[in-house]
Amino acid sequence: MSRRGITQIFPFLLPLRKWQRKKLFYLKMRFDGNSYARETSDISLPNTVYETASLMLNENSGFDIKYQLNKAHNLKIAAKPLNGVVIKPQETFSFWQLVRQADRHERYRDGLELVRGKIVASYGGGLCQLSNMLFLLFLHTPLTVVERHGHAVEAFLPANEGMLHGIDATISEGWLDLKVRNDTDNVFQIEVSFDDRFMYGRILSLYPVEMEYTVFNPAVSYVRQGGKVYQICSVCRTERDRASGEQYERELYINRCEIAYELPHGTLIEERGL
Repeated sequence: MSRRGITQIFPFLLPLRKWQRKKLFYLKMRFDGNSYARETSDISLPNTVYETASLMLNENSGFDIKYQLNKAHNLKIAAKPLNGVVIKPQETFSFWQLVRQADRHERYRDGLELVRGKIVASYGGGLCQLSNMLFLLFLHTPLTVVERHGHAVEAFLPANEGMLHGIDATISEGWLDLKVRNDTDNVFQIEVSFDDRFMYGRILSLYPVEMEYTVFNPAVSYVRQGGKVYQICSVCRTERDRASGEQYERELYINRCEIAYELPHGTLIEERGL
């Protein structure tokens, strides 16, 4: 039997615990010696390094569409302080340093998120779609990933077929952040925009980036262990020198997460013991 936390025994303490965690979370960053990116610019840097689009409304969720619409509302609020942010040499980008007070003037709505293994509606739910997109952008740059947390459970079918697996970055204020550091001599900039269906992300640079990056999954497998199904995938990257044409591949990490939805019929699942 798993040990119950103090806030599970005494739920009325949860708001106090969250307040405490957030205070310590930002206090630690204040004194960690990093210079955090805060400056934004309305003028776009001249070079596009990578750009992508993310469908906001996932019709495969199986939940009331209002939560998908609420998520889109939340994403637009959270993206405002991120849009145009400049990451200078030796600066660190932190998702929460920029988004922490995004809802000060316009409130978030209830969106869906995973809490203790269950999908629930909660204030500000759905922001992980923004951090997921940012992480994908960062993987196509020479920026150094300092902090990234994969989802322990994948709760919904992907919105689109052919999406990369294991390219996610869950965030939770006070607990989990997404951070990258600029160890180059170049300057980078993030742009986020929207239309009725899609969220768009671009990462720009002051000088052309010498390398071209391609992220891919060479292998994706599924195993059943302890009554649960897990996806295990390798996340790799091809790095090609634009001038010489030379390239090499390397594995970035192995991603493992529980799959909480029904896999397509015929999917091969390896049976493993505990």
